[in-house]
Amino acid sequence: MVKVSAPASSVNFFALRRIITLCGKTVAWLTVAMVLLTFAMVVLRYGFNLGWIWLQEAVTYLHVAVFSIAAAWTLQQDGHVRVDIFYSNMPQQKRALVDLLGTLLFLVPFCIFMLVVAWPYVANSWKLMETSREAGGLPLVYLLKSMLLIMPALLLGQAFINMTDAWKNLRNKSHG
Repeated sequence: MVKVSAPASSVNFFALRRIITLCGKTVAWLTVAMVLLTFAMVVLRYGFNLGWIWLQEAVTYLHVAVFSIAAAWTLQQDGHVRVDIFYSNMPQQKRALVDLLGTLLFLVPFCIFMLVVAWPYVANSWKLMETSREAGGLPLVYLLKSMLLIMPALLLGQAFINMTDAWKNLRNKSHG
């Protein structure tokens, strides 16, 4: 079997795709932890009249991590909710054009906006090493707020991949 070496940009895309997939698959397992923690909270509260703020906050942290980090993986898997009236019946080239324009006009500006707006907010939280306002809460609010930067950064990476794939599909039509 002859192995053909890929151009450097393809290797980078492969690595980026793998990173996004790994992030998504890893945090997907946090949903199991969320279910178990929620079950434990209910049993402790209603069975033993016990409850801890840190346990409630832990479920919130896990939920934020799953939502924020898995968003790019969900986009990679084409798993986002879509109101599809025309898209599924379009030929591949038109879908590629819709994907390219939608990503370029909507997703990329949204991600850039999120990064610009969230940066000072997250930086201030890190500067203060912000903790929970609740007595007995988790001391990691700055990590929680960091998800406001991680989500758009991962989405931008996937947007770049999607735009490149759509562009390749459009070019293949014009050359073939």
